[in-house]
Amino acid sequence: MPKPTRLEPVPRDTRIRLRDKDANPGKGILRGDDAVHALIPLTSRLAELQSGLYAEGKRALLVVLQGRDAAGKDGTINHVFGPLNPQGCIVTSFKAPSTLELSHDYLWRIHGSVPPRGAIGIFNRSHYEDVLIVRVHKLVPRKVWSRRYEQINDFERMLTENGVVIVKFMLHVSREEQRARLEARLSDPTKNWKFEAGDLKERDLWDDYTEAYEEMLRRCSTKWAPWYVVPADHKSSRDLLIADCLVRTLEAMHPVYPRADPEVLRLAADIK
Repeated sequence: MPKPTRLEPVPRDTRIRLRDKDANPGKGILRGDDAVHALIPLTSRLAELQSGLYAEGKRALLVVLQGRDAAGKDGTINHVFGPLNPQGCIVTSFKAPSTLELSHDYLWRIHGSVPPRGAIGIFNRSHYEDVLIVRVHKLVPRKVWSRRYEQINDFERMLTENGVVIVKFMLHVSREEQRARLEARLSDPTKNWKFEAGDLKERDLWDDYTEAYEEMLRRCSTKWAPWYVVPADHKSSRDLLIADCLVRTLEAMHPVYPRADPEVLRLAADIK
């Protein structure tokens, strides 16, 4: 089985173009049944590494998922993180902020959801909404949201300096594929509850969001919290690429099971 092409982090201060053609995985990236089969050993390895991270209890892994509507954030969580032990895996979905959240700074609700040591945390949308939807809909002045890139970088640096490893995935879907998925969502009674009239209004702002995503990637992909652009038009390839990147990230962390107290081990002789 050929090895899947690996995701590479976005270099900081490099302009990234989010073209529709780049949402389609290129040659050399597995797709379809081949990708589904290749995902199995990766999620198995991911579960092994998660077990070590949980037992070690000294560091956390924060996975940020961003993307347009129907880009596949829910599907990624299901297929990549589904096999993991839920005891050490926390999913947080960020929707419109509540009145209480709006009474604090925009990072307040985010900090409270950062995974504790030993856990893998998955953000379904994140603090980056405050330089995406907030920017596109002009919810705050430019002078406010434009300062947030460096504030976010500083926030993420502080987390990493306190034991939280951060990886961020931008699920890049083409306009045509999004249209097909929104249509399929409407016709599926198990998924049409997700559809909102506002989804179409957001689609009308495609170019504005593209510009916002490109600047987010350029300014907030750092050595301590890199962004990865994931071609997401093919779901199986998307899952495979993300799982491969996460396995490499956790292997680099090299979680170590703690040694048992020798006195505790001696108790084995007392088990009847």
